[in-house]
Amino acid sequence: MDHRIHQVPKHAVHFPTSIPSKQKQPSITFREVLNEQHPLKISKHASERIRERNIDIPEKLWHTIGEKVNEARQKGVTDSLVVLNNASLLISAKNNTVVTAMDRGENDSRIFTNINGTILIDE
Repeated sequence: MDHRIHQVPKHAVHFPTSIPSKQKQPSITFREVLNEQHPLKISKHASERIRERNIDIPEKLWHTIGEKVNEARQKGVTDSLVVLNNASLLISAKNNTVVTAMDRGENDSRIFTNINGTILIDE
């Protein structure tokens, strides 16, 4: 057994001369992250109405509706009316859920209550 001490070559270790300061990141809440990750839910009632009334909403338009509902929610809207070219949707912005759907023919004689925001979308 060799009890001699062997010299190990020194390795250069570089330490930063200054500690980087924390950059301010835009604050985003956990709820906002969840809302951005989850698309609109469609209630059973709304799903039936969309099917019965042959309302066709392409995926890209659903994405746009979801973005606008998120914007409305950030402005304090809890229940919104989304008016499209061919239909209207009542959406709970608070729950991110489509509550019901009507085609434009039905809109003429309808009164919308319990909404506190309207979103107009041109397709």
